[in-house]
Amino acid sequence: MRIRLATAADTASIISITNAAFAVETFLEGTRTDQTRLAEMLLKGCFLVADDGRGHIVASVYIELRGRRGYFGMLAVDPSWQRKGLGRMMAEAAENHCRQRGCNAMDIAVLSLRPELPPYYRKLEYIETGTEEFHPSRPLRAGVECHCVRMSKAL
Repeated sequence: MRIRLATAADTASIISITNAAFAVETFLEGTRTDQTRLAEMLLKGCFLVADDGRGHIVASVYIELRGRRGYFGMLAVDPSWQRKGLGRMMAEAAENHCRQRGCNAMDIAVLSLRPELPPYYRKLEYIETGTEEFHPSRPLRAGVECHCVRMSKAL
């Protein structure tokens, strides 16, 4: 498995993997990402991708530098590769990417409607630091309420 910075040629794979991995978010309408949203994100940050060694992208994670703090989001693992430690590897790669660029902390935000995520990130030494309003890029289904749970980790 090789983890590297994404290139423009990886865009279609990132979109495909992300939408497949986030299909569980049935509380949101539409797909998780598309060409437009990805292009907007790349104005602020970058993506790391995991290549299975045969040229197939099997995971991705978005990274943004925010002063001395790093942020990662939209961590996506191809469903056929989930539960094999790849999510942890991608989180660690994102942390290392930010650490090498002078960051001393890493931040993430998970949706309150994904209760399985805070325990997962606690195992990676993230702690809850507060909540914030959720500004979805696509509409929430009618009657659904959601907020973000902020989590952080010292690097």
